[in-house]
Amino acid sequence: MANPAPKLDPRGRKVKILATVGPASRSPEMLARLFKAGVDAFRVNMSHGEHADHAQTIETIRALEKQFRRPIAILADLQGPKLRVGKFKDGQAVIRHSGHFTLDRNPEPGDETRVELPHPELFGLLEKGQRLLINDGKIRLRVISADADTIHCSAEVGGVISDRKGVNVPDAEVPIPALTDKDRKDLAFAVAKGVDWIGLSFVQRPEDLAEARRLMGGQASLCAKIEKPNAVSRLAEIIEASDGIMVARGDLGVELEPQEVPPLQKRIVNETRLKGKPVIVATQMLESMIESPAPTRAEVSDVANAVYDGADCVMLSAETAAGDWPEEAVTIMHKIARQVERDEAYIERVRLLDTPPDSTTADALAHACMTVADTVPVSAITVFTGSGSTARRVARERPSVPMLVLTPSMRTARRLGLLWGAHAVATKDIGSFEEMIAKGKRMALRHGFAEAGSKLIALAGVPFGTPGSTNLLHVVTISGDELDKHDD
Repeated sequence: MANPAPKLDPRGRKVKILATVGPASRSPEMLARLFKAGVDAFRVNMSHGEHADHAQTIETIRALEKQFRRPIAILADLQGPKLRVGKFKDGQAVIRHSGHFTLDRNPEPGDETRVELPHPELFGLLEKGQRLLINDGKIRLRVISADADTIHCSAEVGGVISDRKGVNVPDAEVPIPALTDKDRKDLAFAVAKGVDWIGLSFVQRPEDLAEARRLMGGQASLCAKIEKPNAVSRLAEIIEASDGIMVARGDLGVELEPQEVPPLQKRIVNETRLKGKPVIVATQMLESMIESPAPTRAEVSDVANAVYDGADCVMLSAETAAGDWPEEAVTIMHKIARQVERDEAYIERVRLLDTPPDSTTADALAHACMTVADTVPVSAITVFTGSGSTARRVARERPSVPMLVLTPSMRTARRLGLLWGAHAVATKDIGSFEEMIAKGKRMALRHGFAEAGSKLIALAGVPFGTPGSTNLLHVVTISGDELDKHDD
């Protein structure tokens, strides 16, 4: 008999960890180490690297799935329409504090008085008093006047400016599409490679999601990245139009005052949770671990607070993509999440947000799962689903016990890699009530969620295989011998 494939025990936490792949983590050996350290999903950043590199990364992750027999979510993060200044005569210049500086449409190299802004859509849009932030806000300009060819500014904060530095326009909705030509090519590549999630950058309005959704053709889930303050005014519509949300605090922190970001983060997390969709908190979570093997106390608190707020997923960016300590960063994040979730007050904290069920049978039963788990000593909730919608309904209630999701769809199992509390297993479909109960028991034993004498909640829909038919909740007891003569 062949040796069984290696199996990882359940993570022992409900929040998920999303890690960015880059030069520091692209090798098969490091990706395996990160996965074993606690990564549930990998982010492929389309802003950097070639398609050939990304294709190899995706292939390596799919090989890990087979090795460890666990679905792994892959999120391809599109670059989006990044605004940038042109080039300078000497590669850089110095803008004087309180001096004047002009952005124009002249393609000649710039100097300390002016530079090209190769984005015609901004001219005539900006008004007196509005801000332009350059190089992640290190340089802050205030518009004095603007016309069809020039934007005259005063420098509230000057400094060194160099070629192609990014520009943020926090006070205006910029009329540019959310997808650039590069994004369309990257999106087509990612979909062809079978990624599970597409991250759409710099979303400003719900309409921005429509083209991406059309180009995806239902082949992946769509995550809207909230990194523009004007997206917040239409947050409910953006959540409705997406499959998940990312709180991208990097650009949000550039365009907003620093003190405005934490309450906004909590608002975005809450509003997304209310809709039963996964929400990711991202950017600078363990930033010092790019260079240090240990985080600061403030970073630990930041990660912990995101977990206490009930975020579905916490993300590592440069820490795993380009840092010196990628495995250690994942290990620390895993330990923080487990520690928080062991806190007796944790479940009470994440349920401070009231998530009343919709007036449907499926929602009522998902809510009942939480109530039963609080009342009866059950080990897990086993959810049978084709599309994943039943799992999302249960996760929205933030039950106190783990959720074992059984689905005949590997695509669904992978996409659930960003969902709070979901341990997804792709398995053969079921055809009867008896088969469902028997399989649920076996899977709970096999994946470490139960032992002899344990109770399980089973949630499913009859007739089986019919989307949206969740109408059955059953409590069963494990005898302990269910695995005999079964190999599924």
